[in-house]
Amino acid sequence: MPQNERPQNERPQNERPQNDDVPHGRFEEELGAILRSAGDGFEVDDRRELVAGGLQRGRRRLVRRRLAMTGGVLALAAVGVGGVYGGSLLGPGGRVATASVAAPPQAKGTKEPAKQAPFTAEIPLKDIAAVLQAHTPAGQWQFDDLEGTGQAVAGVYDDGGGKAGVTVGLYRAGEGSEAGKDQVTCPDEVVVPVDDCSTGTLPGGDRFMIFQGYEYPDKREETKDWSAVLLTKDGFLIDVNEYNAPAEKGTEVTRENPPFTPAQLKALIAADAWRPLLERIPGLPTKPGTGGSRPTTAPDQAAVQAVLRSLLPKDVTVTHSAGEDGHGYVVVDDGKGKSLVGVDVQPSAGEADAGLFTGDGVVILPDGTRAKYAQQPGEKGGEGVVWWNVDTLSPEGFRVVVSAYNSGAPYEAATRPEPALSMEQLKALALSPKWKNLPLK
Repeated sequence: MPQNERPQNERPQNERPQNDDVPHGRFEEELGAILRSAGDGFEVDDRRELVAGGLQRGRRRLVRRRLAMTGGVLALAAVGVGGVYGGSLLGPGGRVATASVAAPPQAKGTKEPAKQAPFTAEIPLKDIAAVLQAHTPAGQWQFDDLEGTGQAVAGVYDDGGGKAGVTVGLYRAGEGSEAGKDQVTCPDEVVVPVDDCSTGTLPGGDRFMIFQGYEYPDKREETKDWSAVLLTKDGFLIDVNEYNAPAEKGTEVTRENPPFTPAQLKALIAADAWRPLLERIPGLPTKPGTGGSRPTTAPDQAAVQAVLRSLLPKDVTVTHSAGEDGHGYVVVDDGKGKSLVGVDVQPSAGEADAGLFTGDGVVILPDGTRAKYAQQPGEKGGEGVVWWNVDTLSPEGFRVVVSAYNSGAPYEAATRPEPALSMEQLKALALSPKWKNLPLK
């Protein structure tokens, strides 16, 4: 350990329960925080319980969609180290860096807001199932319990060609003119592999995306996930997913492809019969103590890219770049193979993220900045992939996270023994003062 770094002598946090929907190990706390934060994009206060069953699965899928499409460093780590983001992708409305990877801290001296009822529509589940059945080809359906109300249903469909799991969820996109646009934007294939993806606008102004991909980015199982999402011009989301297996995961593949063609998926989400159900979804609440939506403080996308490129070693060539406000990533090649390098910049991470910088492996630099360093296998990513990460948090709450892979994408096989940037280069990149001078949006 360098002499100017001293370890923080605190006990590690208790290990969190495992969950099939999040990767295990070092990234659990970061990913859990991302999921909570990204959930804010759906205007569900993280103090409220999400209703069980289909609604919870649907929201989790939409959150995973946001994480993968943003391409943020922590999201890339999750995808590369055992994530299950498959055809469930993500985008700008739930930017990892913009929203921060943790829920915003409560202001000191304020009272805890009163708990509120779950934010869910009272839509009869049998009505959602009825619209689904009426706008898909003839076949046998089996649904989860349709007694009661909610916003999503899950069923198993069989047209004689093999059982297929199908889910449909109805949601509000969130506040602002940009809300939900990430859900109808195709992902960058550096982050998520796709067989096909198309987007468009219907005559009435509603936007849609049709995605054909996989439940697991590294295709370690043959489960395909095809999805269709409609964003109505008045801010509703219709989200349909279908699989070539009876369930999203945990069951054997029963057919080559999911049952409904892209054209049939498009017709399904565009059906007028959804409108009476969407109108039963409550309006967006104002969160207690916020006075409305949170201001964004993400660094400008172009500025993040410019600084990232300026800090790269001179002997690498950038072959691909992408990102959103607050984060960016590049694929570089120094003549020895492609390497993915990404950065998240969070100017207002604050006290909430400080809890991630405790325990073994945390060092405190002379200026008070906390840092964590990691070098480990990509586990469930591409064959031979390793993931190197430098995570820093200044005393003022300014967080910079830098990651690098020894492949051009987390789900692809390694192209070289190690990432193109050394750990020392990644540390220098993360600790550069240039990040604090970025213009905010």
